[in-house]
Amino acid sequence: MAKKETPEVNAGSTADIAFLLLIFFLVSTTMSTDTGLSRMLPPIVPQTDDAPPVKERNVFTVLLNYKNQLLVEGEWCEVSDLREKAKEFIENPLDKPNLPEKSDVEVEFFGTYPVSKGVISLQNDRGSQYQAYLQVQNELQAAYNELRNDLAKRKFNKEFKECSDAEQDAIKKIYPQRISEAEPKNIKK
Repeated sequence: MAKKETPEVNAGSTADIAFLLLIFFLVSTTMSTDTGLSRMLPPIVPQTDDAPPVKERNVFTVLLNYKNQLLVEGEWCEVSDLREKAKEFIENPLDKPNLPEKSDVEVEFFGTYPVSKGVISLQNDRGSQYQAYLQVQNELQAAYNELRNDLAKRKFNKEFKECSDAEQDAIKKIYPQRISEAEPKNIKK
């Protein structure tokens, strides 16, 4: 009696099927890309020769050198002290003449409210570490977050994140985030 041979499985199309499955998953899968720093660039303004000068008192200068040391308004500063200095600059609660000017702005829920004209100017050295740069960014962001949260608690008796979109927009109009980042360069201080 002759032995029956076992039929072979045709594996010729296995590679085609694997390729089709790969393409299917690549096309149908979504990937989260919310990484990085959230910054809105200013709109492009046409170049004019008669731009108004920026008053020195309205600019809070923060420099990060290649040794990861901070120079804030011409004085050495620890990262841990940056948040409080930034909050004082942004808010200018006592209307000091060396801190930013304020202009009255009509704000929903608040009426006419004095809003600072201050801008935080951040510049880092090309040799500074990314971790130090992020620490400085986090402290500046935290200053705005704390001021917004304090105002939300005073006005609406709740945290900023619990406020409605309209309430949040009003608070952001009072404390607009104005951080200007200059091109990194070699800072010799």
